[in-house]
Amino acid sequence: MPTTSDFERQVREAGLRVTRPRLAVLSAVHDHPHLDTDAIIGLVRADLGTVSHQAVYDVLRALTSAGLLRRIEPTGSAARYEARVGDNHHHVVCRSCGAISDVDCVVGAAPCLTASDDHGFVVDEAEVVFWGLCPACSTTSQPSGGNPRV
Repeated sequence: MPTTSDFERQVREAGLRVTRPRLAVLSAVHDHPHLDTDAIIGLVRADLGTVSHQAVYDVLRALTSAGLLRRIEPTGSAARYEARVGDNHHHVVCRSCGAISDVDCVVGAAPCLTASDDHGFVVDEAEVVFWGLCPACSTTSQPSGGNPRV
C-alpha cells in the first residue's frame, strides 16, 4: 500500500505542487478504485473536513492530466476514477448494479488489441468494456433453472 510520502513523491514527479487536497484525492482513489466524483468528495471531506466540490473537480482534472489518475466513463454511468494507469487494462461492468472490475490486457502489451484497419492512426491504447452481471446480481436475478436476465 502506498504511503503519504509515496503520494507526495508521485505528485512532485508529475510536476505538481503537493497539496492536502491532491494527496487526499489520490489516496481516496487508490484505496477505492472506480468511484464517481461524489463518492470521492465524501471520502476527501471525511479526511480533510471542508473542501469544495470545485476543488475536488480541479484536483481530479489535474491528477488525470498529469497521468496519476485515469478517468473512465462506462456508457450510462458518471465518470469514474482509478489510480491504475499506464497498463492499458480494461473493465467489466455490471448492467444491474454498476459494479466495475479491472480486466487485465489479454496479451499484456499496449495496445493489447490490433485494429482491423487503423486508418493510418498510430494506435497506442485500446479501450474495451465488457458488460454483464456481477456474481451478486446474477445470483439474485437468475430464476431457478433459467438464464440470467441481461
